[in-house]
Amino acid sequence: MAAKPSTASVRTLSTADERREDVLRAAMKVVGPRGLYGTPTMDVAAAAGISQAYLFRLFPTKTELFVAVLERSFQRIQDAMAEAAANARAEGRPVRDAMAEAYTNLLRDPEVLLTQLQGQAAASEPVVRDELRHGFRMLYEMVEREWDASPAEMQAFFAHGMLCNVIAAIQIGDLHERWAEVLTTAKEESR
Repeated sequence: MAAKPSTASVRTLSTADERREDVLRAAMKVVGPRGLYGTPTMDVAAAAGISQAYLFRLFPTKTELFVAVLERSFQRIQDAMAEAAANARAEGRPVRDAMAEAYTNLLRDPEVLLTQLQGQAAASEPVVRDELRHGFRMLYEMVEREWDASPAEMQAFFAHGMLCNVIAAIQIGDLHERWAEVLTTAKEESR
């Protein structure tokens, strides 16, 4: 009778889906600061602990990897805002304020902020532009379901979110200059 291997010596192989998840987590850290054009795929592969050849088996092109990273970023935003809306509703708080707060908190994560900015910078690529449109449509539809807002309120909510992106990106929250204080204070008062 053959000896049964000990559990310590049994190696579990990752499925392609698990490896894709690992790669996306690593790619968000690498792609955010450098974008589609400035990120070598070798750097993403190294960060994920895989070969470049295997990276291309999972994501046949760098653009497909970038689009998957954008999709992941939008999903994180949608999940955080939907959870905030549900919690606010359960607590009797305004849903709009909870979603705005959740988004503001997400912008403290450089992976989310930089990925969004890099996506916009690469929007001249049709497939990237399509993913951005899809992501914004998904967010719009989720916000519309969660908050009974007029079209003008929806436009103001999303415009304010873009201002929050700029405020976070150029880090003016603690800048004591009139223009910065007006923009950051207006951000707080508009909620």
